[in-house]
Parts: sequence; C-alpha cells; structure tokens
Amino acid sequence: MSTVINSIAYRKGHRIGDVAIDDISEALTQPDTFIWLGLHEPDMPLLRKMQEEFSLHELAIEDASKAHQRPKLEEYGDSLFIVLKTALLKDDKVTLGETHLFVGRNFIVSVRHGPSSPHIGVREHCEKSPRMLEKGPGFALYALMDFVVDHYQPIVTQFGQQLEELEATLFKGKFDKHVMAHMYDLKRQLLRLRNIMLPLDEICGQLMRFHEDIVAKELRAYFRDVRDHVARQISVVDSLREMLSAAMQVYLALVAVRQNEVVKSLAGWGAILALPTVVFSLYGMNFDVMPELQWRFAYPVTLGFTLVGCLLLHRRLKRAGWV
Repeated sequence: MSTVINSIAYRKGHRIGDVAIDDISEALTQPDTFIWLGLHEPDMPLLRKMQEEFSLHELAIEDASKAHQRPKLEEYGDSLFIVLKTALLKDDKVTLGETHLFVGRNFIVSVRHGPSSPHIGVREHCEKSPRMLEKGPGFALYALMDFVVDHYQPIVTQFGQQLEELEATLFKGKFDKHVMAHMYDLKRQLLRLRNIMLPLDEICGQLMRFHEDIVAKELRAYFRDVRDHVARQISVVDSLREMLSAAMQVYLALVAVRQNEVVKSLAGWGAILALPTVVFSLYGMNFDVMPELQWRFAYPVTLGFTLVGCLLLHRRLKRAGWV
C-alpha cells in the first residue's frame, strides 16, 4: 500500500507548511524554498507522479520501484539518486531494508522499502536546527544518512556480545554442532552487514568532493563525520570477523585435542587388555605337550603373572597420560 508520510515545504530553514502532491511543482518555483517529501513503499503510479512533479529521471524512478538495489550514488542531470541499505536486528537476525533518496537543489524525497525505522525523528531533529536546515536539502540528506548509519551501531554491539558468549562456551563441555552453526551464522551476518556499509564510504566521498550545488561547503565536514562513523563500524566488524575466525579455529582444535585424548585412552586400555588376551589365547591352543599343565600351581601362577603384568602396564601408561 502506497503511503505519503509527509510533504512539507521549508523556507530559510523554517517550516512553512504542508504541500499537496499536485502543488509540489508550483511550490518548487518559490525562492529559498525546498520540499522534503517522505514516502513508504509507494506504487508505480505515485512514483510516476513524483517523476512529473520533481522532473526525475525515468531510470531512477524504475530503480526506486524495486527494493533490490545495491548501495550507490547516481547522478541524473541536476539531481542525485542515492540508495542506502537499512538494517534492523530481529530475533538475533539482521533484516535489511532500503531507503532511496532523490536529492536536488530544492527538494529531497525519501522512499522507504522493507524493515526500517521511521524518519519522523530525523525531521524533528533538523527542524530544531533552522540555521543548518537553511543550507537546504544537503543538511536533510546528511541527517538521513547519519540516521541510517547510527542504526548499524547497536547491531554491531549485539554481535560483539554474541561473540563473547560464544567464546565463554569454547572451553566447556564437548563438541556441540549448534555452537559451530551459530558461529558460521554470525560470521555470515557480519559479512552481510559489512557489505552494506562498505559502499557508504565512497558515497560520502563523492558528496564531499562534488555536487556543490546540493551539498554546500559548510556541510562537507558533516559528511566526513558520517564517513568516519562508517569506517569505525567497518573496522569493528572486521575485528569481530577475525576474532570469530580465530574462535572457530580454537574450537575445532579443542575438539581435535579431546578426540586425541579419547583415542589415547582407548589405545592404553587396548594395550592392557592385550596382555591377558595373548596369555589366554596361548593356553587355549590344542597342544598335547605343555609341561606346565601338569603342575598344580600353574593356574594361580599364570593368573598372578597376568594380573601383575596388567598392573605394571597400567601404572606405566597412567604416568604417560594414556589412561
């Protein structure tokens, strides 16, 4: 279902009121005025209407209608089309959504697809800073990007806590395939999160170097701050992935050590049992001439010899750590 969250005009950093969809093109002609429009999962007719009102490129509209885009920044004439991946943590799983942004000299349109937090708080924050909002859509663009990036932080922190819990279980108990499965799943989710953050570095770099008609020079420091946040989160994710790989190797090594201990124990008891097996199998052979069979103490001596041999072998193997 198509939803227009809000359509508001700003002049010199102050909110001047709502704007009807059909009146947007006329409002854009007003001096020192820009439109901030928020949409949630719009259908194609509404997007076509936006294309008409804002003079957007057809290819950008086509991309915005599909929620399967990679993070990117594309320039279409006087406007920019930016795709950001949003992330939410649900049941310890990362669910991804998308935020598409159309940005021009006097407008910004945000299109949300899939799981994502509403942008109402972003708008309210910007309206509390009219001096910065006076810079135009560039400041709203920064606020939206910063909002998306800030939502990566709790997810990375949660993954770090999960890794600590997994590390605490490494030296306890026996091999558990569920622990290994959890490790692989966590590593896969970390890689997924890294892949959606990495392109933001290049996007921020382009906004800092180019598009001065949209991003004023005074705003470049703000996009540099977003870029630093992204770089820090990527660094943390990379560290977690390395630690997780090391934890998996340690876990597998501990499993191998435990298996070796079991094999050694079985081999030790096998050696102990080999002695009576040899003795009893010898006397189980059908030989006619075995002089000791006629000796009345042969049986207790044989049992005693076997028992003493087993005890000595057990003592030797126990000292060696095999039993």
